[in-house]
Amino acid sequence: MHLKFSQELKPLIERSATQSVTLAELLEETSEQSFGLVMALLALPFLLPMPPGVSTISGSGCILLGLQMMAGWKAPWLPKRVANLKLPPAFMEKLLKVVQSITKLLEKFVRPRMPWLANNPSIWRINGLCICWLAFLLMLPIPLTNPIPTVGILLFVFAMLEADGLLMCVSYGMTLVITAAVFGVGYLLWRSPELLQQFQTSSIL
Repeated sequence: MHLKFSQELKPLIERSATQSVTLAELLEETSEQSFGLVMALLALPFLLPMPPGVSTISGSGCILLGLQMMAGWKAPWLPKRVANLKLPPAFMEKLLKVVQSITKLLEKFVRPRMPWLANNPSIWRINGLCICWLAFLLMLPIPLTNPIPTVGILLFVFAMLEADGLLMCVSYGMTLVITAAVFGVGYLLWRSPELLQQFQTSSIL
């Protein structure tokens, strides 16, 4: 019987409410789904505005995991210092509950589909490549764009968690759209002084 990821998170949430949990323990308890869980934890905060520079840390983590996926790894490796980092119980419980809530919502639409695609080792590597690219976009110092690539990363995360090949196809298309959106915003911001001057000139005339 296929156990939904939100159900697998329940004992982990109960445990994190009373004691500190290390990232290594999270990885061990979520087995093959650990890639998705760690990426979700890294990316989720960037759906909201974050201080400058923080995206570099999260993006670097996602790139590290994406590269491991490209190499065909099925379980992520983290530096020992990072893996043994103990997160405060209240913080971890809250973060895992957010992941669970989003997962429960998406599970109404996301389900195992197109297994020939979702479980293909080559597709796993392509997903890693796309995640690396989206994480790179997340790290770019372009104001107001952090949530855009974050959505793309999360789409891949939930597609992998539920082995949904159809959502993976949607994620590939969204990667192209997100790339255009991020560079479009960057171009508009770069041209904004010139465009503003042209607008003011045309208004006077």
